[in-house]
Amino acid sequence: MAIFQVSFLSNCLGRTVPIMVVLPTDKMTMPGMPQRDPDKPFKTLYLLHGIIGSCGDWLYGTRIQRWAEEHDLAVVMPSGDNAMYLDNPVDKYGEYIGRELVEFTRRSFPLSHKKEDTFIGGLSMGGFGALRNGLKYSGTFGAIVALSSALVVDENLLVPVEHPIFPSDAMDYRQWIYGKDLKQALESDVNPSWLVKDMVAKGAEFPAIFMAVGESDFLLDKNEKFHALLVENRVEHTYITGPGAHEWDFWDTYIKKAIDWLPLEDASAGKSSGNVL
Repeated sequence: MAIFQVSFLSNCLGRTVPIMVVLPTDKMTMPGMPQRDPDKPFKTLYLLHGIIGSCGDWLYGTRIQRWAEEHDLAVVMPSGDNAMYLDNPVDKYGEYIGRELVEFTRRSFPLSHKKEDTFIGGLSMGGFGALRNGLKYSGTFGAIVALSSALVVDENLLVPVEHPIFPSDAMDYRQWIYGKDLKQALESDVNPSWLVKDMVAKGAEFPAIFMAVGESDFLLDKNEKFHALLVENRVEHTYITGPGAHEWDFWDTYIKKAIDWLPLEDASAGKSSGNVL
């Protein structure tokens, strides 16, 4: 499994940014194993980290490298700072994730350009970013994987937190990320719930959606509410709850379930530095 650490100049963010890319181009297949067409482009998962995280989180916290190798899946992991993967007055993180990053990686690596081969996923803040940008840029992404999603754009956004712990708790942060008028933000495309209703009203085609959240996760209620919205609007999706909280053991388990759910190649591990005798 090849792992690339890449930096490139982003016009959307106005600076050089880091990404990590997992690419199963160096996999050895043993006698009797199916041979992959070397000219066939890879299906790709753009995988987003959570708040206070970075582009290396998924590699360090889960076995994503192993799952990607088994299914001949490319995985692109950008850094999103604490910006909720949204456009703000300084940085256009939404456009960066939904357009620029996809265009750059397709130019730079042997990735499929097909919507049905292009997926977006994430955990917590990244789950929010996957849902919002997967819906907003539904012409690009064929599937969305949202784990423990921080679906925080609701009426509670208007209520100040007395003792902020995370950056997202501070009112100044909220107004920087979502706009000065937070009430207006609830009825705009920064809100995945609004996007669902807007897409339904327009008769737009939805990407396939996979959602999972732990039964002990503090975000369970918000995910249940979004699931109910999808059911109410007859949007097909997969929604799973299971043992676990807001932590890496849950995400490691459920990113495997999500990858098994995606329309990927049959599992074929091959040989790499991780399993050669």
